[in-house]
Amino acid sequence: MCGIWALFGLDTDPLTCICENFDKISHRGPEAFKIEFDNRVKNGYLGFHRLAIVDGLYGMQPMRICRYPHLFLLSNGELYNWKKIGKQYDFEYTTKCDVEVIMHLYAHGGADKVARSLDGVFAFCLMDVDKRRVLIGRDPYGVRPLFRLRSDDGQLAICSESKGLMAISKRINGKSVLEPFPPGHYEEYEILNDGRTKFLKCVNYHKPGDKPSFQVHTPWVALNPKDIYGNIQKLLSAAVEKRLMGDRRIGCLLSGGLDSSLIAALLMKQAKEHNLPYKIQSFAIGMGDSPDIIAARQVAEYIGTEHHEIIFTQQDVIDVLDIVIYSLETYDITTIRASIGMYILSRYIKRNTETTVIFSGEGADELAQGYIYFRDAPNAADAHNESLRLLKDIYLYDGLRADRTTSAFSLELRVPFLDLQFTNYYLSLDSGSRQPQDGIEKHLLRSAFDGTGLLPANILWRHKEAFSDGVASIKKSLFQIIQEIVEDRVQDKDLEEACVKYPHCTPKTKEALYYRNVFESHYEGQAESFTPYFWMPRWVKGVTDPSARFITHYAANSDKKIGKKAA
Repeated sequence: MCGIWALFGLDTDPLTCICENFDKISHRGPEAFKIEFDNRVKNGYLGFHRLAIVDGLYGMQPMRICRYPHLFLLSNGELYNWKKIGKQYDFEYTTKCDVEVIMHLYAHGGADKVARSLDGVFAFCLMDVDKRRVLIGRDPYGVRPLFRLRSDDGQLAICSESKGLMAISKRINGKSVLEPFPPGHYEEYEILNDGRTKFLKCVNYHKPGDKPSFQVHTPWVALNPKDIYGNIQKLLSAAVEKRLMGDRRIGCLLSGGLDSSLIAALLMKQAKEHNLPYKIQSFAIGMGDSPDIIAARQVAEYIGTEHHEIIFTQQDVIDVLDIVIYSLETYDITTIRASIGMYILSRYIKRNTETTVIFSGEGADELAQGYIYFRDAPNAADAHNESLRLLKDIYLYDGLRADRTTSAFSLELRVPFLDLQFTNYYLSLDSGSRQPQDGIEKHLLRSAFDGTGLLPANILWRHKEAFSDGVASIKKSLFQIIQEIVEDRVQDKDLEEACVKYPHCTPKTKEALYYRNVFESHYEGQAESFTPYFWMPRWVKGVTDPSARFITHYAANSDKKIGKKAA
Protein backbone atom coordinates (compact mmCIF):
# COMPACT_ATOMS: atom_id res chain seq x y z
CA MET A 1 0.00 0.00 0.00
CA CYS A 2 1.26 3.45 -0.90
CA GLY A 3 0.12 6.73 -2.42
CA ILE A 4 0.61 7.77 -6.03
CA TRP A 5 0.20 11.30 -7.42
CA ALA A 6 0.90 12.76 -10.87
CA LEU A 7 0.32 16.08 -12.59
CA PHE A 8 0.50 16.82 -16.33
CA GLY A 9 0.13 20.15 -18.09
CA LEU A 10 -0.82 22.46 -15.23
CA ASP A 11 1.22 25.59 -15.91
CA THR A 12 -0.24 27.77 -13.14
CA ASP A 13 2.29 27.72 -10.30
CA PRO A 14 2.81 23.92 -10.22
CA LEU A 15 5.13 24.06 -7.22
CA THR A 16 2.38 25.63 -5.11
CA CYS A 17 0.05 22.86 -6.28
CA ILE A 18 2.56 20.27 -5.15
CA CYS A 19 2.88 21.87 -1.72
CA GLU A 20 -0.90 22.16 -1.29
CA ASN A 21 -1.82 18.68 -2.45
CA PHE A 22 0.90 16.04 -2.48
CA ASP A 23 1.17 15.72 1.28
CA LYS A 24 -2.58 15.10 1.66
CA ILE A 25 -1.99 11.37 1.02
CA SER A 26 1.14 10.93 3.15
CA HIS A 27 -0.74 8.49 5.42
CA ARG A 28 -0.69 5.97 2.57
CA GLY A 29 3.11 5.86 2.62
CA PRO A 30 4.74 7.41 5.69
CA GLU A 31 8.19 5.84 5.28
CA ALA A 32 9.52 7.83 2.32
CA PHE A 33 8.37 10.21 -0.41
CA LYS A 34 9.72 11.36 -3.75
CA ILE A 35 8.68 13.86 -6.41
CA GLU A 36 10.30 13.66 -9.84
CA PHE A 37 10.36 16.01 -12.79
CA ASP A 38 11.89 15.27 -16.21
CA ASN A 39 12.47 18.20 -18.55
CA ARG A 40 11.51 16.07 -21.55
CA VAL A 41 7.90 16.51 -20.38
CA LYS A 42 6.99 20.10 -19.66
CA ASN A 43 4.96 20.62 -16.49
CA GLY A 44 4.91 16.91 -15.69
CA TYR A 45 5.42 15.80 -12.08
CA LEU A 46 5.30 12.31 -10.56
CA GLY A 47 4.98 11.84 -6.80
CA PHE A 48 5.07 8.83 -4.50
CA HIS A 49 4.50 8.13 -0.80
CA ARG A 50 5.93 4.75 0.15
CA LEU A 51 4.95 2.02 2.57
CA ALA A 52 7.59 -0.66 1.96
CA ILE A 53 6.07 -4.14 1.74
CA VAL A 54 8.26 -5.81 -0.90
CA ASP A 55 11.95 -5.00 -1.61
CA GLY A 56 12.63 -2.24 0.89
CA LEU A 57 15.91 -1.31 -0.81
CA TYR A 58 15.06 -1.00 -4.50
CA GLY A 59 11.30 -0.51 -4.53
CA MET A 60 11.21 3.29 -4.39
CA GLN A 61 9.17 5.10 -7.04
CA PRO A 62 8.80 6.67 -9.53
CA MET A 63 10.52 3.47 -10.60
CA ARG A 64 13.12 3.61 -13.35
CA ILE A 65 15.43 0.83 -14.52
CA CYS A 66 18.43 0.87 -16.85
CA ARG A 67 16.77 -1.43 -19.37
CA TYR A 68 14.00 1.10 -20.05
CA PRO A 69 15.35 4.55 -19.16
CA HIS A 70 12.46 6.21 -20.97
CA LEU A 71 9.81 4.68 -18.66
CA PHE A 72 8.63 6.11 -15.33
CA LEU A 73 6.31 4.02 -13.17
CA LEU A 74 4.02 4.85 -10.26
CA SER A 75 2.11 1.87 -8.88
CA ASN A 76 0.14 1.09 -5.73
CA GLY A 77 -0.59 -2.59 -5.42
CA GLU A 78 0.49 -6.19 -5.16
CA LEU A 79 0.96 -8.38 -8.22
CA TYR A 80 0.82 -12.01 -7.20
CA ASN A 81 1.97 -13.48 -10.52
CA TRP A 82 5.02 -11.29 -11.19
CA LYS A 83 7.47 -14.16 -10.80
CA LYS A 84 5.37 -16.43 -12.99
CA ILE A 85 5.21 -13.76 -15.70
CA GLY A 86 8.97 -13.28 -15.47
CA LYS A 87 9.56 -16.97 -16.16
CA GLN A 88 6.91 -17.07 -18.88
CA TYR A 89 8.52 -14.25 -20.89
CA ASP A 90 12.10 -14.60 -19.64
CA PHE A 91 12.14 -11.11 -18.14
CA GLU A 92 15.30 -10.06 -16.32
CA TYR A 93 14.24 -8.13 -13.23
CA THR A 94 16.43 -5.37 -11.85
CA THR A 95 14.67 -5.21 -8.48
CA LYS A 96 12.81 -7.67 -6.27
CA CYS A 97 9.72 -5.49 -6.43
CA ASP A 98 6.60 -7.03 -7.95
CA VAL A 99 5.41 -3.91 -9.79
CA GLU A 100 8.53 -3.83 -11.99
CA VAL A 101 6.77 -6.39 -14.17
CA ILE A 102 4.46 -3.62 -15.44
CA MET A 103 7.39 -1.93 -17.21
CA HIS A 104 8.49 -5.16 -18.91
CA LEU A 105 4.97 -6.02 -20.04
CA TYR A 106 4.47 -2.55 -21.47
CA ALA A 107 7.79 -2.66 -23.32
CA HIS A 108 6.96 -6.07 -24.81
CA GLY A 109 3.30 -5.68 -25.65
CA GLY A 110 1.92 -2.23 -24.88
CA ALA A 111 -0.95 -1.13 -22.68
CA ASP A 112 -3.28 -4.04 -23.34
CA LYS A 113 -0.58 -6.56 -22.49
CA VAL A 114 -0.13 -4.91 -19.10
CA ALA A 115 -3.79 -4.84 -18.10
CA ARG A 116 -4.67 -8.37 -19.15
CA SER A 117 -1.61 -10.05 -17.64
CA LEU A 118 -1.79 -8.94 -14.03
CA ASP A 119 -3.15 -11.08 -11.22
CA GLY A 120 -3.43 -8.75 -8.29
CA VAL A 121 -4.71 -5.42 -7.06
CA PHE A 122 -3.27 -2.22 -8.46
CA ALA A 123 -3.56 1.36 -9.57
CA PHE A 124 -0.74 2.63 -11.76
CA CYS A 125 0.45 5.47 -13.93
CA LEU A 126 3.22 4.78 -16.46
CA MET A 127 4.89 7.58 -18.45
CA ASP A 128 6.77 6.82 -21.68
CA VAL A 129 8.82 9.90 -22.57
CA ASP A 130 10.02 8.47 -25.91
CA LYS A 131 6.56 7.71 -27.28
CA ARG A 132 5.10 10.60 -25.27
CA ARG A 133 2.42 8.46 -23.72
CA VAL A 134 0.74 8.20 -20.33
CA LEU A 135 -0.95 4.92 -19.36
CA ILE A 136 -3.32 4.73 -16.36
CA GLY A 137 -4.92 1.52 -15.10
CA ARG A 138 -6.84 0.03 -12.18
CA ASP A 139 -7.60 -3.51 -10.99
CA PRO A 140 -10.96 -5.11 -11.86
CA TYR A 141 -12.67 -4.59 -8.48
CA GLY A 142 -11.00 -1.30 -7.58
CA VAL A 143 -9.36 -2.74 -4.46
CA ARG A 144 -6.64 -0.14 -4.86
CA PRO A 145 -8.05 3.40 -5.14
CA LEU A 146 -7.44 5.91 -7.92
CA PHE A 147 -8.91 9.29 -8.83
CA ARG A 148 -8.51 11.15 -12.10
CA LEU A 149 -8.85 14.91 -12.68
CA ARG A 150 -9.17 15.85 -16.34
CA SER A 151 -9.88 19.23 -17.95
CA ASP A 152 -11.26 19.93 -21.38
CA ASP A 153 -7.98 21.57 -22.42
CA GLY A 154 -5.75 18.60 -21.60
CA GLN A 155 -4.68 19.14 -18.00
CA LEU A 156 -4.50 15.77 -16.24
CA ALA A 157 -3.85 14.68 -12.68
CA ILE A 158 -4.18 11.39 -10.82
CA CYS A 159 -4.04 10.50 -7.14
CA SER A 160 -4.78 7.58 -4.86
CA GLU A 161 -7.35 9.69 -3.00
CA SER A 162 -9.34 12.71 -4.09
CA LYS A 163 -8.09 14.83 -1.18
CA GLY A 164 -4.80 15.12 -3.06
CA LEU A 165 -6.54 16.73 -6.04
CA MET A 166 -9.26 18.96 -4.58
CA ALA A 167 -7.16 22.14 -4.45
CA ILE A 168 -5.84 21.50 -7.96
CA SER A 169 -9.37 21.21 -9.35
CA LYS A 170 -10.08 24.73 -8.10
CA ARG A 171 -7.01 26.12 -9.90
CA ILE A 172 -7.97 24.82 -13.32
CA ASN A 173 -9.59 27.35 -15.61
CA GLY A 174 -12.35 25.95 -17.75
CA LYS A 175 -14.33 22.74 -17.41
CA SER A 176 -12.83 19.84 -15.45
CA VAL A 177 -14.05 16.58 -13.93
CA LEU A 178 -12.71 14.90 -10.79
CA GLU A 179 -13.96 11.35 -10.38
CA PRO A 180 -12.94 7.84 -9.33
CA PHE A 181 -11.05 6.04 -12.08
CA PRO A 182 -13.23 3.10 -13.18
CA PRO A 183 -12.07 -0.37 -12.05
CA GLY A 184 -11.19 -2.86 -14.76
CA HIS A 185 -10.20 -0.07 -17.18
CA TYR A 186 -7.08 1.47 -18.58
CA GLU A 187 -6.65 4.76 -20.45
CA GLU A 188 -3.98 6.08 -22.77
CA TYR A 189 -3.03 9.71 -23.35
CA GLU A 190 -0.60 11.46 -25.67
CA ILE A 191 1.68 14.04 -24.07
CA LEU A 192 1.68 17.24 -26.14
CA ASN A 193 4.61 19.65 -26.50
CA ASP A 194 3.25 22.02 -23.84
CA GLY A 195 2.92 19.16 -21.35
CA ARG A 196 -0.84 18.88 -21.67
CA THR A 197 -2.43 15.63 -22.74
CA LYS A 198 -4.67 14.36 -25.51
CA PHE A 199 -7.03 11.53 -24.63
CA LEU A 200 -6.51 8.52 -26.92
CA LYS A 201 -8.62 5.65 -25.64
CA CYS A 202 -10.33 3.99 -22.69
CA VAL A 203 -10.60 0.18 -22.56
CA ASN A 204 -12.77 -1.90 -20.23
CA TYR A 205 -10.50 -4.94 -20.08
CA HIS A 206 -12.27 -6.93 -17.33
CA LYS A 207 -15.82 -7.09 -15.96
CA PRO A 208 -16.94 -8.77 -12.70
CA GLY A 209 -17.00 -12.52 -13.17
CA ASP A 210 -14.93 -12.56 -16.37
CA LYS A 211 -12.50 -15.43 -16.78
CA PRO A 212 -8.93 -14.27 -16.12
CA SER A 213 -6.83 -13.85 -19.25
CA PHE A 214 -3.59 -14.57 -17.42
CA GLN A 215 -2.08 -17.91 -16.38
CA VAL A 216 -3.99 -18.66 -13.18
CA HIS A 217 -2.46 -19.64 -9.84
CA THR A 218 -4.42 -22.91 -9.63
CA PRO A 219 -4.64 -24.70 -13.03
CA TRP A 220 -8.22 -25.18 -14.10
CA VAL A 221 -7.49 -28.87 -14.77
CA ALA A 222 -6.72 -29.24 -11.06
CA LEU A 223 -10.40 -28.66 -10.28
CA ASN A 224 -12.85 -31.55 -10.14
CA PRO A 225 -16.14 -30.67 -11.90
CA LYS A 226 -17.94 -33.14 -9.63
CA ASP A 227 -16.57 -31.65 -6.39
CA ILE A 228 -17.83 -28.09 -6.13
CA TYR A 229 -17.22 -27.88 -2.38
CA GLY A 230 -13.66 -29.08 -2.82
CA ASN A 231 -13.05 -26.56 -5.59
CA ILE A 232 -14.33 -23.69 -3.44
CA GLN A 233 -12.04 -24.79 -0.62
CA LYS A 234 -9.05 -25.12 -2.92
CA LEU A 235 -9.50 -21.77 -4.70
CA LEU A 236 -10.21 -19.70 -1.58
CA SER A 237 -7.22 -21.27 0.17
CA ALA A 238 -5.06 -20.45 -2.87
CA ALA A 239 -6.36 -16.87 -2.83
CA VAL A 240 -5.14 -16.55 0.75
CA GLU A 241 -1.82 -18.25 0.03
CA LYS A 242 -0.82 -15.98 -2.87
CA ARG A 243 -1.48 -12.94 -0.67
CA LEU A 244 1.18 -13.94 1.85
CA MET A 245 3.81 -12.14 -0.26
CA GLY A 246 5.69 -9.33 1.47
CA ASP A 247 8.30 -8.53 4.07
CA ARG A 248 6.03 -7.08 6.78
CA ARG A 249 4.09 -8.74 9.57
CA ILE A 250 0.65 -10.08 8.62
CA GLY A 251 -2.53 -10.03 10.71
CA CYS A 252 -6.27 -10.24 10.18
CA LEU A 253 -9.48 -8.49 11.11
CA LEU A 254 -11.84 -10.85 12.92
CA SER A 255 -15.47 -10.02 13.63
CA GLY A 256 -16.50 -13.57 14.41
CA GLY A 257 -18.79 -13.60 11.37
CA LEU A 258 -18.46 -16.13 8.57
CA ASP A 259 -16.36 -14.06 6.16
CA SER A 260 -13.59 -12.82 8.43
CA SER A 261 -13.51 -16.13 10.33
CA LEU A 262 -13.00 -18.16 7.15
CA ILE A 263 -10.17 -15.90 6.02
CA ALA A 264 -8.55 -15.91 9.47
CA ALA A 265 -8.70 -19.71 9.68
CA LEU A 266 -7.27 -20.18 6.19
CA LEU A 267 -4.59 -17.60 6.93
CA MET A 268 -3.52 -19.47 10.06
CA LYS A 269 -3.40 -22.72 8.09
CA GLN A 270 -1.25 -21.18 5.35
CA ALA A 271 1.00 -19.39 7.84
CA LYS A 272 1.85 -22.70 9.48
CA GLU A 273 2.49 -24.42 6.15
CA HIS A 274 4.79 -21.58 5.05
CA ASN A 275 6.51 -21.37 8.44
CA LEU A 276 5.99 -17.65 8.95
CA PRO A 277 8.44 -16.50 11.65
CA TYR A 278 5.76 -14.93 13.86
CA LYS A 279 2.29 -15.66 15.16
CA ILE A 280 -0.67 -14.25 13.25
CA GLN A 281 -2.42 -11.50 15.20
CA SER A 282 -6.20 -11.12 14.99
CA PHE A 283 -8.17 -8.00 15.88
CA ALA A 284 -11.79 -7.66 16.98
CA ILE A 285 -13.72 -4.55 17.96
CA GLY A 286 -16.95 -3.98 19.83
CA MET A 287 -18.67 -2.27 22.73
CA GLY A 288 -18.21 -4.41 25.81
CA ASP A 289 -20.41 -7.47 25.51
CA SER A 290 -21.10 -7.13 21.78
CA PRO A 291 -21.87 -10.29 19.75
CA ASP A 292 -18.82 -9.75 17.52
CA ILE A 293 -16.42 -9.60 20.46
CA ILE A 294 -17.78 -12.84 21.91
CA ALA A 295 -17.80 -14.72 18.59
CA ALA A 296 -14.34 -13.47 17.55
CA ARG A 297 -12.90 -14.59 20.89
CA GLN A 298 -14.20 -18.11 20.25
CA VAL A 299 -12.72 -18.20 16.75
CA ALA A 300 -9.34 -16.88 17.91
CA GLU A 301 -9.12 -19.55 20.61
CA TYR A 302 -10.12 -22.24 18.11
CA ILE A 303 -7.60 -21.35 15.39
CA GLY A 304 -4.84 -20.13 17.70
CA THR A 305 -4.18 -16.50 16.79
CA GLU A 306 -2.61 -13.89 19.06
CA HIS A 307 -5.89 -12.11 19.67
CA HIS A 308 -6.56 -8.45 20.47
CA GLU A 309 -9.91 -7.06 21.61
CA ILE A 310 -10.54 -3.36 21.19
CA ILE A 311 -13.45 -1.93 23.17
CA PHE A 312 -14.82 1.42 22.04
CA THR A 313 -17.26 3.80 23.67
CA GLN A 314 -19.88 6.35 22.73
CA GLN A 315 -17.27 9.07 23.25
CA ASP A 316 -14.99 7.38 20.73
CA VAL A 317 -17.77 7.58 18.15
CA ILE A 318 -18.25 11.28 18.88
CA ASP A 319 -14.51 11.91 18.59
CA VAL A 320 -13.93 10.17 15.23
CA LEU A 321 -17.16 10.65 13.28
CA ASP A 322 -16.10 13.75 11.34
CA ILE A 323 -12.60 12.53 10.54
CA VAL A 324 -14.04 9.22 9.34
CA ILE A 325 -16.16 11.07 6.78
CA TYR A 326 -13.10 13.05 5.64
CA SER A 327 -11.05 9.87 5.32
CA LEU A 328 -13.76 8.02 3.40
CA GLU A 329 -14.56 10.74 0.84
CA THR A 330 -18.23 9.75 0.84
CA TYR A 331 -21.50 10.66 2.55
CA ASP A 332 -23.11 7.24 2.04
CA ILE A 333 -24.97 6.32 5.22
CA THR A 334 -24.21 2.63 5.64
CA THR A 335 -20.58 3.07 4.54
CA ILE A 336 -19.96 5.66 7.25
CA ARG A 337 -21.69 3.64 9.96
CA ALA A 338 -19.66 0.55 9.15
CA SER A 339 -16.42 2.53 8.98
CA ILE A 340 -16.45 3.86 12.52
CA GLY A 341 -15.41 0.62 14.18
CA MET A 342 -12.95 -0.27 11.43
CA TYR A 343 -11.28 3.14 11.71
CA ILE A 344 -10.86 2.81 15.50
CA LEU A 345 -9.61 -0.76 15.04
CA SER A 346 -7.01 0.31 12.43
CA ARG A 347 -5.82 3.08 14.73
CA TYR A 348 -5.23 0.53 17.48
CA ILE A 349 -3.26 -1.78 15.16
CA LYS A 350 -1.01 1.06 14.03
CA ARG A 351 -0.35 2.38 17.53
CA ASN A 352 0.07 -0.89 19.40
CA THR A 353 1.48 -3.55 17.06
CA GLU A 354 3.97 -4.17 14.25
CA THR A 355 1.35 -5.74 12.00
CA THR A 356 1.17 -3.86 8.70
CA VAL A 357 -0.54 -6.23 6.24
CA ILE A 358 -4.18 -6.94 7.13
CA PHE A 359 -6.40 -9.71 5.73
CA SER A 360 -10.17 -9.24 5.83
CA GLY A 361 -13.39 -10.77 4.52
CA GLU A 362 -14.60 -7.94 2.27
CA GLY A 363 -16.30 -9.04 -0.93
CA ALA A 364 -18.02 -12.16 0.35
CA ASP A 365 -21.43 -10.53 0.82
CA GLU A 366 -21.40 -9.19 -2.73
CA LEU A 367 -20.05 -12.37 -4.28
CA ALA A 368 -21.90 -15.01 -2.25
CA GLN A 369 -25.24 -13.20 -1.74
CA GLY A 370 -24.66 -12.53 1.93
CA TYR A 371 -26.95 -9.56 2.40
CA ILE A 372 -30.25 -10.43 4.04
CA TYR A 373 -32.30 -8.85 1.25
CA PHE A 374 -31.13 -11.58 -1.14
CA ARG A 375 -33.84 -13.73 0.44
CA ASP A 376 -36.34 -11.52 -1.36
CA ALA A 377 -34.82 -11.85 -4.84
CA PRO A 378 -37.57 -12.64 -7.38
CA ASN A 379 -35.51 -15.41 -8.96
CA ALA A 380 -31.99 -16.80 -9.30
CA ALA A 381 -31.18 -14.73 -12.38
CA ASP A 382 -32.05 -11.48 -10.63
CA ALA A 383 -29.97 -12.51 -7.62
CA HIS A 384 -27.00 -13.28 -9.88
CA ASN A 385 -27.30 -9.92 -11.62
CA GLU A 386 -27.46 -8.17 -8.26
CA SER A 387 -24.19 -9.84 -7.26
CA LEU A 388 -22.60 -8.55 -10.46
CA ARG A 389 -23.92 -5.04 -9.78
CA LEU A 390 -22.63 -5.04 -6.22
CA LEU A 391 -19.21 -6.25 -7.33
CA LYS A 392 -19.08 -3.66 -10.09
CA ASP A 393 -19.72 -0.86 -7.58
CA ILE A 394 -17.95 -2.28 -4.52
CA TYR A 395 -15.18 0.30 -4.94
CA LEU A 396 -17.70 3.03 -4.07
CA TYR A 397 -18.99 1.38 -0.88
CA ASP A 398 -17.55 -1.59 1.03
CA GLY A 399 -14.28 -1.57 -0.90
CA LEU A 400 -13.88 2.13 -0.25
CA ARG A 401 -14.59 1.66 3.46
CA ALA A 402 -12.04 -1.11 3.78
CA ASP A 403 -9.31 0.80 1.97
CA ARG A 404 -9.73 4.22 3.56
CA THR A 405 -10.11 3.09 7.17
CA THR A 406 -6.97 0.95 7.00
CA SER A 407 -4.85 3.23 4.82
CA ALA A 408 -5.59 6.15 7.15
CA PHE A 409 -3.17 4.37 9.50
CA SER A 410 -0.72 3.11 6.88
CA LEU A 411 -1.99 -0.47 6.83
CA GLU A 412 -2.18 -2.58 3.69
CA LEU A 413 -5.46 -4.43 3.19
CA ARG A 414 -5.75 -7.79 1.40
CA VAL A 415 -9.09 -9.26 0.37
CA PRO A 416 -8.98 -12.91 -0.81
CA PHE A 417 -12.72 -13.09 -1.58
CA LEU A 418 -12.12 -10.68 -4.50
CA ASP A 419 -9.49 -12.91 -6.07
CA LEU A 420 -10.13 -12.98 -9.83
CA GLN A 421 -9.96 -16.75 -10.23
CA PHE A 422 -12.12 -17.38 -7.17
CA THR A 423 -14.81 -14.87 -8.18
CA ASN A 424 -14.89 -16.23 -11.73
CA TYR A 425 -15.36 -19.78 -10.54
CA TYR A 426 -17.93 -18.96 -7.87
CA LEU A 427 -20.06 -16.86 -10.23
CA SER A 428 -19.94 -19.61 -12.87
CA LEU A 429 -21.74 -22.05 -10.58
CA ASP A 430 -25.47 -22.68 -10.93
CA SER A 431 -27.21 -19.45 -9.98
CA GLY A 432 -29.85 -21.25 -7.92
CA SER A 433 -27.21 -22.96 -5.78
CA ARG A 434 -25.77 -19.56 -4.82
CA GLN A 435 -29.04 -18.22 -3.41
CA PRO A 436 -29.95 -18.29 0.30
CA GLN A 437 -31.33 -21.68 1.32
CA ASP A 438 -33.73 -22.26 4.24
CA GLY A 439 -33.36 -18.61 5.26
CA ILE A 440 -29.56 -18.85 5.43
CA GLU A 441 -27.40 -16.48 3.39
CA LYS A 442 -24.16 -17.69 1.75
CA HIS A 443 -25.45 -21.23 2.11
CA LEU A 444 -23.18 -22.61 -0.61
CA LEU A 445 -20.06 -21.03 0.88
CA ARG A 446 -20.93 -22.31 4.36
CA SER A 447 -21.69 -25.79 3.03
CA ALA A 448 -18.34 -25.95 1.24
CA PHE A 449 -16.50 -25.77 4.56
CA ASP A 450 -19.01 -27.72 6.65
CA GLY A 451 -17.43 -30.78 8.22
CA THR A 452 -13.87 -29.69 7.47
CA GLY A 453 -13.13 -28.69 11.06
CA LEU A 454 -11.78 -25.35 9.87
CA LEU A 455 -14.26 -23.46 12.09
CA PRO A 456 -16.71 -24.32 14.89
CA ALA A 457 -20.16 -25.14 13.48
CA ASN A 458 -21.90 -22.29 15.30
CA ILE A 459 -19.50 -19.80 13.70
CA LEU A 460 -19.72 -21.35 10.25
CA TRP A 461 -23.51 -21.03 10.39
CA ARG A 462 -23.71 -17.79 12.38
CA HIS A 463 -26.43 -15.45 11.11
CA LYS A 464 -25.73 -12.20 9.28
CA GLU A 465 -25.58 -9.25 11.70
CA ALA A 466 -26.36 -5.64 10.91
CA PHE A 467 -22.98 -4.01 11.63
CA SER A 468 -24.46 -1.67 14.23
CA ASP A 469 -25.78 -4.69 16.14
CA GLY A 470 -22.67 -6.83 15.75
CA VAL A 471 -20.28 -4.34 17.37
CA ALA A 472 -22.74 -2.79 19.82
CA SER A 473 -23.45 -3.38 23.46
CA ILE A 474 -26.73 -5.06 24.31
CA LYS A 475 -27.65 -1.84 26.12
CA LYS A 476 -27.45 0.48 23.13
CA SER A 477 -26.73 -0.09 19.43
CA LEU A 478 -24.30 1.95 17.38
CA PHE A 479 -27.31 3.03 15.32
CA GLN A 480 -28.91 4.58 18.42
CA ILE A 481 -25.67 6.28 19.45
CA ILE A 482 -25.31 7.95 16.06
CA GLN A 483 -28.92 9.16 16.12
CA GLU A 484 -28.31 10.84 19.48
CA ILE A 485 -25.13 12.51 18.21
CA VAL A 486 -26.67 14.00 15.08
CA GLU A 487 -29.87 15.06 16.84
CA ASP A 488 -27.88 17.79 18.59
CA ARG A 489 -26.01 18.82 15.43
CA VAL A 490 -28.82 19.17 12.88
CA GLN A 491 -31.89 21.39 13.17
CA ASP A 492 -35.37 20.43 11.96
CA LYS A 493 -35.42 23.48 9.68
CA ASP A 494 -32.20 22.39 7.96
CA LEU A 495 -33.69 18.99 7.19
CA GLU A 496 -36.80 20.59 5.71
CA GLU A 497 -34.63 22.63 3.34
CA ALA A 498 -32.30 19.77 2.38
CA CYS A 499 -34.06 19.08 -0.94
CA VAL A 500 -33.19 22.58 -2.14
CA LYS A 501 -29.62 22.53 -0.91
CA TYR A 502 -28.86 18.98 -2.06
CA PRO A 503 -30.98 17.87 -5.03
CA HIS A 504 -28.71 14.85 -5.70
CA CYS A 505 -29.16 12.07 -3.12
CA THR A 506 -31.24 14.38 -0.97
CA PRO A 507 -30.79 13.57 2.74
CA LYS A 508 -34.03 12.31 4.30
CA THR A 509 -32.84 12.07 7.91
CA LYS A 510 -30.77 14.19 10.26
CA GLU A 511 -28.05 11.55 10.15
CA ALA A 512 -27.85 11.69 6.36
CA LEU A 513 -27.86 15.49 6.35
CA TYR A 514 -25.09 15.67 8.92
CA TYR A 515 -22.91 13.32 6.87
CA ARG A 516 -23.60 15.35 3.73
CA ASN A 517 -22.71 18.65 5.41
CA VAL A 518 -19.37 17.29 6.62
CA PHE A 519 -18.65 15.80 3.20
CA GLU A 520 -19.38 19.08 1.40
CA SER A 521 -17.08 20.97 3.77
CA HIS A 522 -14.17 18.95 2.34
CA TYR A 523 -15.35 17.87 -1.12
CA GLU A 524 -17.72 20.58 -2.25
CA GLY A 525 -19.40 19.92 -5.57
CA GLN A 526 -18.25 16.29 -5.82
CA ALA A 527 -21.34 14.54 -4.43
CA GLU A 528 -22.61 13.16 -7.72
CA SER A 529 -19.28 11.93 -9.09
CA PHE A 530 -18.09 10.36 -5.80
CA THR A 531 -21.37 8.78 -4.65
CA PRO A 532 -23.89 8.24 -7.46
CA TYR A 533 -26.52 6.71 -5.18
CA PHE A 534 -27.10 5.64 -1.58
CA TRP A 535 -26.39 1.97 -0.87
CA MET A 536 -29.79 0.40 -0.16
CA PRO A 537 -31.26 -3.13 -0.02
CA ARG A 538 -33.34 -4.18 -3.02
CA TRP A 539 -36.68 -5.98 -3.34
CA VAL A 540 -37.73 -4.87 0.16
CA LYS A 541 -40.84 -2.72 0.43
CA GLY A 542 -41.26 0.06 2.94
CA VAL A 543 -37.58 0.28 3.93
CA THR A 544 -35.89 3.68 3.73
CA ASP A 545 -32.80 2.98 5.84
CA PRO A 546 -29.91 0.82 4.52
CA SER A 547 -29.46 -1.13 7.76
CA ALA A 548 -30.49 -4.77 7.75
CA ARG A 549 -32.15 -4.18 11.14
CA PHE A 550 -35.16 -2.71 9.30
CA ILE A 551 -35.76 -5.77 7.11
CA THR A 552 -38.66 -7.87 8.40
CA HIS A 553 -36.84 -11.20 8.56
CA TYR A 554 -33.70 -9.82 10.21
CA ALA A 555 -33.36 -11.90 13.39
CA ALA A 556 -30.36 -10.64 15.32
CA ASN A 557 -31.60 -12.04 18.60
CA SER A 558 -33.33 -15.18 17.43
CA ASP A 559 -32.21 -18.76 17.97
CA LYS A 560 -33.24 -19.38 14.37
CA LYS A 561 -30.46 -17.12 13.23
CA ILE A 562 -27.88 -19.91 12.77
CA GLY A 563 -30.23 -22.27 10.99
CA LYS A 564 -30.66 -25.99 11.43
CA LYS A 565 -27.02 -26.79 10.64
CA ALA A 566 -25.83 -25.44 13.99
CA ALA A 567 -28.75 -26.77 16.00
